[in-house]
Amino acid sequence: MPSHHWESTKLFYSAYCPPKHLIYERQERYRKTIVQSFNPYRISSSNSTPLQVGNGNFAFGADVSGLQTWLPYNTLSSWCWHNSSLPSIPNQTQPSDFTGLDWVTHDRLVNYAQPNPAEAEISQWMIANPHRANLGRIGLWFGDRDVSEEDVESTEQALDLYTGILTSSFVWDGSDVRVATMADPWSSTIAVELSSEKLADGALGIFLDYPYMTDKNKFEAPFVGLWNATSNHTTELLHQSHRQATIKHMMDETIYYTTIHWNEDASLSGPIPGTHRYILSTRGCHKLSVTVSYHDQPEPVNAAFYNVDGTGTRVSTDVELIRSASHHYWQWFWEEGAFLDLTNSDNANATELQRRIVQSQYILAVNEAGFDPPQESGLVNNGWYGKFHAEMWLWHIGHWGRWGRWALQDRSVPGVYKRFLSTSLERAQRQGYDGARWGKMSDPIGRSAPGEINSLLIWQQPHPMYFAELDYRSHPSNRTLQKWADILWHTAEFMASYAYWNETTGVYDLGPPMYPSSENTDPNATMNTAFELAYWKMGLSIACEWQARQNKESPGRWKHVAEHLAPLPVQNETYVIFEGIENMWSTEGYTEDHPSMLGLYGWLPPQPDQFNLTIMQNTMDKVYETWNFTYSFGWDFPLLSMNAARLGDVDQAVAWLLDETFAFDDAGYHVGGARVPTPYMPGAASLLWAVALLAGGWDGNEGGHWPDGWKVESEGFVPQL
Repeated sequence: MPSHHWESTKLFYSAYCPPKHLIYERQERYRKTIVQSFNPYRISSSNSTPLQVGNGNFAFGADVSGLQTWLPYNTLSSWCWHNSSLPSIPNQTQPSDFTGLDWVTHDRLVNYAQPNPAEAEISQWMIANPHRANLGRIGLWFGDRDVSEEDVESTEQALDLYTGILTSSFVWDGSDVRVATMADPWSSTIAVELSSEKLADGALGIFLDYPYMTDKNKFEAPFVGLWNATSNHTTELLHQSHRQATIKHMMDETIYYTTIHWNEDASLSGPIPGTHRYILSTRGCHKLSVTVSYHDQPEPVNAAFYNVDGTGTRVSTDVELIRSASHHYWQWFWEEGAFLDLTNSDNANATELQRRIVQSQYILAVNEAGFDPPQESGLVNNGWYGKFHAEMWLWHIGHWGRWGRWALQDRSVPGVYKRFLSTSLERAQRQGYDGARWGKMSDPIGRSAPGEINSLLIWQQPHPMYFAELDYRSHPSNRTLQKWADILWHTAEFMASYAYWNETTGVYDLGPPMYPSSENTDPNATMNTAFELAYWKMGLSIACEWQARQNKESPGRWKHVAEHLAPLPVQNETYVIFEGIENMWSTEGYTEDHPSMLGLYGWLPPQPDQFNLTIMQNTMDKVYETWNFTYSFGWDFPLLSMNAARLGDVDQAVAWLLDETFAFDDAGYHVGGARVPTPYMPGAASLLWAVALLAGGWDGNEGGHWPDGWKVESEGFVPQL
């Protein structure tokens, strides 16, 4: 099972968190007031999204009880994965039996990792495995009574975004019940403080339960795992001593442990026959303080935590220490980096945008600040079996750097590229290319799941160049150059060798076969897509500049490809998806997915000798006229916003971020809509990217870009490329 040792992260906090006396007190009060004004508040459970506490590598989702009492929301991590049993059909019993499919690619056969009808079982197994595991469920136990949410009264719940502490309360059977829930910033640990007179007579306690994981569901939302497959897995109470117990959970080859500590006289019993449910109960006290730690070793590794004054302590299993750690961590999070204040604008749109900005930052820090790139739904539920998509990494985590939170971005990049380099080099070599071809839908070791789109998509390839250039802009040093040098070299080598020299036209073609970012064309007819051509040129140009900054020569073909790529496809004075497309603007299937042509001038800077502003304006007008925006989702709207901003229409730029189809729920989760489950994290992440562009501007047009009459204060934003 993949594992990340939190011990190695202890230097992060001391390196990036300034001493307490250096935090400008006015800034602290000012930011805190704004952040807490958008604390989510609920009086009943949501059926689609929990409220969460977590740290980017681990998250716990709660219903209105503060735990997972009435709804089995999920406890997900970056480290716990499960493989279902391999097929037993001859010649399909192991991943090495998978051979994929050959496609004709520029007069030669190239093998792609695509499901092979002759190997259907092992193909599907590799798509669905490994899948992310739900670590377990923690909820309130009401003795022998069946208590539903409708049976309690005066329910209230509030999440303090500035401290990361969730407080919940209700009245049951005439007695107050109060729950405080918080997560350790550095380990997979939940701390719970339960207060009620019902504890004293043993009528109230806490349960722990475990699901079985399956590879049968591509999407598991809102709940992950099977709770009625108890015979498929086992749990064992390994030992129980004074105020501590450990449970071992075994699912096929996946084994992990749960260590429970409590501060009062209590005992753990279970499992209840026919289940994997354990009960922690007490008598004679009105408060129960509990920590629950999940880990992949029999004994958990204590995490290190550094206070803002630089002194270090060990976060153990004490609820109060974790409460203090949560306070310090989230204070650091909110005081570090850029900040935007729209609250002085007398405008309902400004207030709503401020809410989305604040709540999205918390949600993304809980779900998308880990050692691995996040999946599309973060750590809320599972989509695409819990795997992450390489083409979305820049959307998911690039905003951290744009907002000056480099410590969070540095957790996963370039580290994940270095970790996946060997499999990416092998992929390119197997297909007859140089360099490293980055996969798409990946598992934690960099193995890309079979799929036609997965294997033919290419817009993830230049992402390392964009990441690196943003990093260098904020940290122009030799250290940054060396940090990214190897990754950029191998990426550029592939990009240059992938481009095909067309003897007839005298330019380099991209594809066929290929899929554009919109994934809505025939791959065998798709070539020279507008967005990918611009991104290829930008990526190779950055790679050449990276070499020059190190006083090194670039391979000649990098520059030759960059300067001789096919021209951007234009029809009737508009950019179109790909060269040779027919009736694009009147064909429904082409005008209802990502309008990626607009990314040429918005998310990307205009590329010299390739871009025409008049054609871009015409393209934007045509998109507005013909596009089916009800079918758009996620990063489409921030992409539209950035394009509108660069074209000078700041009112429309803001309007796209508040479009009714681009919805956020009461707690700040971006609603997936008809296309993908809720939440869809790239929507929130791209919102922050677009806001950073509005706040910091871009090269040649620096500074804020806001509607007339808005009063905006911003700190710490730098111009975009």
